[in-house]
Amino acid sequence: MDCTIFTNHHLFMKTKLFFLSAAVIGTLSSCLSDKVDSELMSYSKEELLEIQKHLNLPEGVDDYTLNLPKNLSSFPIQVNNKQATLGRVLFYDKRLSSNKEVNCATCHLPEKAFTDGEQFSQGVAEERTSRNTLALGSFPSFNAYYGFGGTRMFWDNRASSVMEQSAETMKNPVEMGNTDLGEVADELLQERFYQILFDKAFHNEGNMSNEDKMLTALQAFVSSIGCYQTRYDYALTKSDDKPESDFTKYGFTKEENLGKQLFNDNCASCHNLGAGFATTIVAANNGLDLNYSDEGISAITNQSTDEGQFKVPMLRNIELTGPYMHDGRFKTLEAVIEHYNSGVKSHPNLHPNLKNSVGNPKKLNLTEEEKQAMVAFLKTLTDKESLALGRYSDPFKH
Repeated sequence: MDCTIFTNHHLFMKTKLFFLSAAVIGTLSSCLSDKVDSELMSYSKEELLEIQKHLNLPEGVDDYTLNLPKNLSSFPIQVNNKQATLGRVLFYDKRLSSNKEVNCATCHLPEKAFTDGEQFSQGVAEERTSRNTLALGSFPSFNAYYGFGGTRMFWDNRASSVMEQSAETMKNPVEMGNTDLGEVADELLQERFYQILFDKAFHNEGNMSNEDKMLTALQAFVSSIGCYQTRYDYALTKSDDKPESDFTKYGFTKEENLGKQLFNDNCASCHNLGAGFATTIVAANNGLDLNYSDEGISAITNQSTDEGQFKVPMLRNIELTGPYMHDGRFKTLEAVIEHYNSGVKSHPNLHPNLKNSVGNPKKLNLTEEEKQAMVAFLKTLTDKESLALGRYSDPFKH
């Protein structure tokens, strides 16, 4: 423990003794704290035996730290590992739904960048959801995402945190259908392995309700998701964070490099791929329709100027997250590109970035070669390695 000792001619000895004592006490306190934390992070023999009856969890606790490349962050992104471990178990537990047949992973599969590949998702009810499932694995760091530019979740940006998002999803009558989340948490805590995991995650949080503990743990797990080991990120790091550079020097094909240039010219004004963790534009009307059956953000704000505005999603792993748009209308990346190439509608709320100098929708006029180059570039944003990490997988023994 480092201590800076401020001295003067008269008080030097007393001050020195005081700080020396403080240093010793602080060091001992730190050592005791480290010992307690170490004990709480590990399991006793009995606890581990009980846990491993049901779960494929390691003897210790997985480290959920994200060590992002230098172009994205100069420091590691961390969450509470014990809470994230509990959150992982909850994420895959079907008892969070009213019919015990649906869990969070039903709509958020790791191999699909935590979406499900469906236009609309099937929950506990017979009907399907009204919007396409947003990918949780489209961020370099989900945890950092919430710290930038007032970014929020759901297509209409109504949720300010993963806790709020999770609670709404669990209570939604179509999705998971559980109205009493406290009762859900209490029921789970009848299981001995959950008692152990909750105790490890919240050993000094006795005033928190079981519901809040459950939602906090889910937030920790979801916040730990990060995908940054893409070919694009590798090349961007090698180029000293210069996206305009010739990436053929760093493994890109000529086609991919052309696609990158076209993306920078036409898409980067809304979709950020650099150091900022949020999209450049948080929400926008992108000219899908002249008349919207789903009003988007306007249904929340009651402002006509928000009609047809939806979240601008992050794009990492976009190759894996189709179908696309809030209603999953486009099955392929080719269809998405063609929309921006020739299909943008002249809605009154169309975002300025999609208008030309006289206020009409832009037409990119891309050649077939250029369209394919854009698709090739977007596929360099895929990070299957991070998605395959064991700490994101289903821990239950089936």
